[in-house]
Amino acid sequence: MTVPRDLAPALTRAAHSFPALTLTGPRQSGKSTLCRDLFAQHRYVSLEALDVRTFALEDPRAFLAGLADGAIIDEVQRAPDLLSYLQGVIDDNPTPGRWVLTGSQNFALLDSVSQSLAGRTAVHHLLPLSRSEALRFPRHPKTLDETLITGGYPRILDRELDPAQWLGAYVTTYIERDVRSVANVGDLTTFQRFVELCAGRTAQLLNYSSLANDCGISQPTAKSWLSILETSYIVFRLPPFHPGHPGHAGVRKRLVKMPKLHFYDTGLVCWLLGIRTPDQLRSHPLRGAIFESWVVSEAYKHMLNRGDSERSLSFYRTRDGAEVDLVIEREDGLTLLEAKAAATASASLFDGVNRVRRHLQDRSPCRLEVVYGGEEAQSRSLGKLVPWAALHLEESLIP
Repeated sequence: MTVPRDLAPALTRAAHSFPALTLTGPRQSGKSTLCRDLFAQHRYVSLEALDVRTFALEDPRAFLAGLADGAIIDEVQRAPDLLSYLQGVIDDNPTPGRWVLTGSQNFALLDSVSQSLAGRTAVHHLLPLSRSEALRFPRHPKTLDETLITGGYPRILDRELDPAQWLGAYVTTYIERDVRSVANVGDLTTFQRFVELCAGRTAQLLNYSSLANDCGISQPTAKSWLSILETSYIVFRLPPFHPGHPGHAGVRKRLVKMPKLHFYDTGLVCWLLGIRTPDQLRSHPLRGAIFESWVVSEAYKHMLNRGDSERSLSFYRTRDGAEVDLVIEREDGLTLLEAKAAATASASLFDGVNRVRRHLQDRSPCRLEVVYGGEEAQSRSLGKLVPWAALHLEESLIP
């Protein structure tokens, strides 16, 4: 079945203003389905098909001439030179919403777009399902552990598949096919080990030296391989908070400078860690870190789905241990958001986030929120206690 995606309104608005739309995101996040649903009047062509790709590569002018009314061109990064020819076509006829381009390799696609279609296309990103989107499927995960282990790839929920089986096939396809197309990785076995080690470090500071040593590779190789994971929307780096206010100079000196590593999809993290059932996850030592990555990725999805890519998200940590998992910068101040997988409401859940508030409150108004693994929403004197299942409704994520 096709469920509405939260990004749809932003894409529709862009189609009224730009000649082209560019939609990127990981494989199987639903890009083609969304575009074909929103722009049903457009012809659809996929450069995944060898004959179509060969035509586009060998005779791009004739290929585009056959799409005189515009089209959805899927996996367009497979023919990057095509965009240079598309530039001329758009300049001759800049009718809004005529071209819809999709691709699953961020750097390769966006490099081509920035060179050829700057000012002519609106760029958006479609990540795996957010919690609000997952709820639209008749059979969606009900508990927190089911949600974390299932992840957000639409086909799992659409076809009611076993997450472990589908994600196992997804990883195999990704390693054997996509990695080869993005970069020349000679040792795929070691690369898969690298991905597994990254999963064990989700929600942790990114230490290239430690990661490289544990995998038996050099630091430059570790950096290169992590870029591949970022290119394919498997992981992202959450930057440390860097206050711009002059009065924060003393705070700035105490802050750590390394980013945190997060996965976009917790189902993928669980599979890479060998977690196959909610019962296994419930007692796993990394459950708290997995939950933190889920909360942070939900914030990213919410931001991107609203077309609010300029919103600043970061984390706060000082060398003496003051830390908060997510800082959301808004016009009216900062939201300090902490993720706690515990199911029991307690004032102690605010200890860490309140400590950070004391560092910042003299310069920036701070709103405190703790997203926890329980079911009851509470408004306390220190801030809000937000149940995990209500995170997508939380106003701090709304522009």
